[in-house]
Amino acid sequence: MLPSEALIVHQPARHVAARPAGSSLPWWRSLWVDRVLLVTILGSLTAVTVAGAGRMQYDWQWYRVPEFLWRNVDGEWIAGPLVRGLLVTLEIAGLAVLVTLVIGLGTALLRMSQSFAGRALATLYLEVVRNTPILVQIFIFYFVVGPILGIGRFWVGVLTLSFFEATFAAEVIRGAIEAVPKGQREASQALGLTPAKVMRLVVLPQALPLMIPPLTGVLVNLVKHSAIVSTIAIADLTTEGRNLISDTFMSFEIWLTVAGMYLVITVSLSSLAQWFEKTLVLARSDREGTSFVHVISDEEQDR
Repeated sequence: MLPSEALIVHQPARHVAARPAGSSLPWWRSLWVDRVLLVTILGSLTAVTVAGAGRMQYDWQWYRVPEFLWRNVDGEWIAGPLVRGLLVTLEIAGLAVLVTLVIGLGTALLRMSQSFAGRALATLYLEVVRNTPILVQIFIFYFVVGPILGIGRFWVGVLTLSFFEATFAAEVIRGAIEAVPKGQREASQALGLTPAKVMRLVVLPQALPLMIPPLTGVLVNLVKHSAIVSTIAIADLTTEGRNLISDTFMSFEIWLTVAGMYLVITVSLSSLAQWFEKTLVLARSDREGTSFVHVISDEEQDR
């Protein structure tokens, strides 16, 4: 008979020794030196850019950039080409993130399975996709896989990004799962939990905080790599920027604006992941330096 509750006790958090009171940093490591160095580097980069544009006799037209974001037509605000491209990029990236996580989790489980065929297929998939350029892969999906499956270029872009990034996500997920102590699995199996429930109720909740930081890097790369869909004529942010440059010859302004928009997406994604990680850790621990208990109730065991 199963016990009413299975208690899985986690190890206490480690303490990091603090700097002794009264100790001071050398002057070259002080805060004001760091600020001066930062201002100097940014100022130098700005000066080099402006000087290079001046030698090219480049005509800066920043005042025209807002109309490529939003424009007012007969009193109604309409999204400009860059915003429309941004929405397409977000749609592709959002769908690709979901498919990436599903494929990555499935591949990780196959890699750890007892099935020789499953491990062989997962390894073959990882080796082939990780060791070929994503540009070649998107052309294979577009000219071969797309016509066979009868899908359009939009889903070709989503699937290409997903299959490529899932190879990295799979290794992150597998590493996090294997980092959970084996004693947790053995104790859960001894209590009568099935392998599926052990994975869902015991292993994955403990592996999730471990996989969030590296998975964030994978998802940020996915957003950046989404620009590759411009090669198959999807009207994403990169494609719209390139079209605008062809019409206006505003290379500096458009590419800097496009880069800034990608930067906002990736920084926001990283900040959201950091917030989620902290929230998850706080929810799972009572306080720093104390052990905590994860309780699996009878209701959870019956699911």
